[in-house]
Amino acid sequence: MKKPITKVGLFGKYQHDTVGEHVARLARFLRARGLTILIDENTARVLPEAVAPSRPLDAIGREIDLGIVIGGDGTLLHVARVLSAAGVPIIGVNQGRLGFLTDIPLAEMEREIGRILDGDYQAEQRLLLAAEIMRKGRIAHTARAFNDVIISKGELARLIEWETYIGGEFVNSARGDGIIVASPTGSTAYAMSAGGPILQPTLPALALVPICPHTLSNRPIVVSSDSIIEIVMIGLAGSHAHVTFDGQLHHTLEDNDRIYVRRADHPVELIHPSGRSHYDTLREKLHWGAKY
Repeated sequence: MKKPITKVGLFGKYQHDTVGEHVARLARFLRARGLTILIDENTARVLPEAVAPSRPLDAIGREIDLGIVIGGDGTLLHVARVLSAAGVPIIGVNQGRLGFLTDIPLAEMEREIGRILDGDYQAEQRLLLAAEIMRKGRIAHTARAFNDVIISKGELARLIEWETYIGGEFVNSARGDGIIVASPTGSTAYAMSAGGPILQPTLPALALVPICPHTLSNRPIVVSSDSIIEIVMIGLAGSHAHVTFDGQLHHTLEDNDRIYVRRADHPVELIHPSGRSHYDTLREKLHWGAKY
């Protein structure tokens, strides 16, 4: 963390029955350590008591030095997309099982966050994706994604077609259910289910993973994170397709739309307790065998 921590923002999983009591508990713990607390206004609505002033999510990043998310990986994805531009580091506390991103168990929340605040932590810079949809020469939509940008067919079981360019160079034409552009963080999400590679989280790379390609020789590829990836929709007349960002935001596509995906200007900084291993998490989440 680049500066002393004096003000902490708290974020909880929206509409979860018990998150309010956990956020309130954490707020009391942090206040006892002399820290100032702000609450995301959506989280504040589920608190059992008013523990701190609230702010809108799109404004809170300008006031805090650290964000702590209580929920799951999906909640952290949502918060990280917004806080990244302000350069706010994030800690993730998981309400359920160990997450890839929210890796502090709820039962150990105070102890592990106390360790981090005492300086016993490790920081990771994770790249964020920036996407633009160009339609008839104009930008129709922009978005950021922490995990992935997914171009996929609509509700009908009908293949879509697209062309892929990397750095302005034509790669291939393809038909199938769609294509995933995944960050290293997102390589263990939908991209992995679609047969893509698992990337080391801090690797400066992007993965392009086809979804059920009609041509079996259409395989996943990994490119530099400095690349600009362009997906051009072709032959969409009578078909439906859309693009989703982290599986949480979406936009409908039209024929000849061009989707550009690149590394965003601002990364996401994740803070973990010291000794945390990405490979320990992989073994637990993916049920890999233990060391003999």
